[in-house]
Amino acid sequence: MPDESANAMKHRPWTASLLAVLTGLSALLDLSLGVFALVDLADDGSHLVDAPETIAIWLVALGLLVVAINLWRGSNGARVILTVLLGARVVTTLYEAIEGGGDTTTAALSALGSATMLALAWAPPTTRWFQSDRERAIAKALGAERHTVRRRVLRGVELGVTAVVVSWTITLTPGVQSDSWAATLGAAILLALASWALQPVWLQVASRFGWAGAVSAVLFSNASVVAIALWIAPGVDVANLWWAIVASWILAIFMTVVSWLFSAGSYDYLLVHATRMSIREDKPQAEDGHEGVLFVQLDGVSAPLLEQELRAGNVPTISRWIRSGSHTWTEWTAGIPSTTPASQSGILQGSNDGIPMFRWWDRTAGRLLTANKPEDAAVIESRASNGRGLLADGGVSISNLFSGDAERSYLTISGFGEGAGAVGSSRSYAAFFTHPAGLARALPRTLGEMAKEVWQGRRQVWRGIEPRVDREADYVALRGVTNALLRDLNVALVIDAMMDGAKSIYVDFVDYDEIAHHAGVTRPESLASLYGIDQVLHTFERLISLGIAPRDYSIVLVSDHGQSQGPTFAQRYGTSLEEIVREHTGGRALRVPAHDEESGGLARLLVDEMARQGSVSGRLAGRALGRDATADAATTMDAAPPSVDAAGPEIVVVGSGNLGGVWFSESPARVSLTELETRFPGLVEALATHPGVGFIVVHAATGPVAIGPRGLHRLTTGEVEGEDPLADFGPHARADMLRAASFTDAPDIYLNSAHDPVLDEVYAFEELVGCHGGLGGWQTRALLLHPTGWEVDPELTDDLGQLHGAETLHRQLVAWLEQRGHRTSLRDAADASDASEG
Repeated sequence: MPDESANAMKHRPWTASLLAVLTGLSALLDLSLGVFALVDLADDGSHLVDAPETIAIWLVALGLLVVAINLWRGSNGARVILTVLLGARVVTTLYEAIEGGGDTTTAALSALGSATMLALAWAPPTTRWFQSDRERAIAKALGAERHTVRRRVLRGVELGVTAVVVSWTITLTPGVQSDSWAATLGAAILLALASWALQPVWLQVASRFGWAGAVSAVLFSNASVVAIALWIAPGVDVANLWWAIVASWILAIFMTVVSWLFSAGSYDYLLVHATRMSIREDKPQAEDGHEGVLFVQLDGVSAPLLEQELRAGNVPTISRWIRSGSHTWTEWTAGIPSTTPASQSGILQGSNDGIPMFRWWDRTAGRLLTANKPEDAAVIESRASNGRGLLADGGVSISNLFSGDAERSYLTISGFGEGAGAVGSSRSYAAFFTHPAGLARALPRTLGEMAKEVWQGRRQVWRGIEPRVDREADYVALRGVTNALLRDLNVALVIDAMMDGAKSIYVDFVDYDEIAHHAGVTRPESLASLYGIDQVLHTFERLISLGIAPRDYSIVLVSDHGQSQGPTFAQRYGTSLEEIVREHTGGRALRVPAHDEESGGLARLLVDEMARQGSVSGRLAGRALGRDATADAATTMDAAPPSVDAAGPEIVVVGSGNLGGVWFSESPARVSLTELETRFPGLVEALATHPGVGFIVVHAATGPVAIGPRGLHRLTTGEVEGEDPLADFGPHARADMLRAASFTDAPDIYLNSAHDPVLDEVYAFEELVGCHGGLGGWQTRALLLHPTGWEVDPELTDDLGQLHGAETLHRQLVAWLEQRGHRTSLRDAADASDASEG
């Protein structure tokens, strides 16, 4: 809402003055009618308490008088309220005329008067008076794309379909009744008006109750809109609030289908709503003149896969960027481990030292660290951060494991354990949760995605597709959340951050990675999720082209790793890694539970966070869910493996895709090759010569050594004896494994599965058909797409002309930001620190 004092300084147009005067006269007329009614009641010996209609007349009159005063002061909220009241008056008048319940001449005059006042309220001079400069720019930009004959026709058809949908809703809701088609049409019109008027109100209310309160507000905001519209609609009766809630959700389901049909499955509705709800009167155009940068992470999308889809034309937005010359792209090497924690820590924080796998045994802490658990992610970030991460200069982190030292973070795992508010501004969530374009649209899409997963999983079985894994019930729900709800929420949060003028934004879309893990790297459902992200990129492009954000933005696409496909190790060889280790140690090989998906952790935490919120709505959510945060914490697997009666040692066996790790957890230091041979004769040989294992890495007296079935490779010196076990795993295998094996918490035995060069398949040590973590296939071949004029620094590339490692990519991204004028204060502080140390 614009600043009234600012409006007072502008010249008030005659249309605004006349509107305020007419509203005031209307209020005085209603007051006079109330007085006459009281006189009649007094003459008849009646009492005021027996005259509800008289009370209603006086209340409306007083309300109009307040509206008139605020119209004169330049309040846009008063104009909105007046529009709803006038709309209700027109609908009521027309309904009575159609149904024969009133005088035709009076009805015509009343409708004409209301229409005249509506015309004055929304005349261009009046609109300029009530709106701020930024609101006008946004309205003009968003409206310009719809001012075509085709769009106007579609809009008219959509309104007609909406009336039909309202009719269906009334028919299907037992507690709601309509006496005619005119009443139903009037209800549809009033529903649109109420929704338009009340959404900003609910946005403000929901913003004050934490982000979980925004979720809770969905039920009541939609119900209030429907209830008010149906209550004031003539000829429509609602039994009670409960039936209004039922009607609101029936209507939401129908309207989701209508919205999808009329937007061709695009994000038009979400773009328009999120943009309008992101208006900040206290955020003028960026004065620093710096161009913003939007980093979009295509989680798990490999460079070869992108090349395949570009050639096929299946990602039209990205393809257009490449073909037009606005962008170019290259491949970069993710290194080992090729996992999201290692890559995101390197990209966002600038360091991924000490991250040997997705989860690992921390010898100092004496427990397992899992990167997508909030408390562990916070520990990992604290170790990697120097305060100058990628997003340290006015950046925003959205749906990542780590924050990149951003000033604001939304849905960032490392911040979930910090208490209420750590997940970001509640207003940003409220804008999404309190409108049918947001959660009410995303929930039916989530259910649809779950239904698709059930069908597609069964179809793989019926067709005998190999390799495949069981797609269990918990994954069905997980896919629905990540591929619909989280995607839409991420879009809304990015739009909000752009409209707020963030200098840099980094958002992770996990859709493809999640589905490819269970369906396969190039299976249709996996590729469909990539096509959906391409649509999202088009939405961001449209917002940038409208020119309504406080600053201009360039888009950079990056993936954290790729994925490789193949049957699991257990499927291929009939035994698991921990069973082999247990057989040759006589001890307890504690197998870490099956793959806790990187995106799955975030999806589950969305529910958990509701119970942990300290806000009013958070506490209510906690009671409703029956969750106890302390009880949850007690069940996390962060303690040492339980002791057993067996005489053998306690051993932790972990799989991160086709990269395996074995820790002898009772030992405070790394167990050497000599000690392994002495304590567990035959273990090293059994693992190194297993047909499903490409090579293992252990620590010898001369340093880390890779051992294969017919030779070894001393990683420190590069000396090879016999056949080189790393020969089939690329030119970076030695350097990558040497670095990983040198980490303090590196496993006592690293394992990389075998690689089938004919099918380009690897064998995951967990139940995933698409995997990443080790070497072999596409999993280390990540992508980087950027504006054509942004050159890759040749001093950062390796002998193959590629960026190698997430830390190197971080330096390149930082250089691009600095070239755009970002990070000046950070660079000066770093230079001053270096000078003082020198």
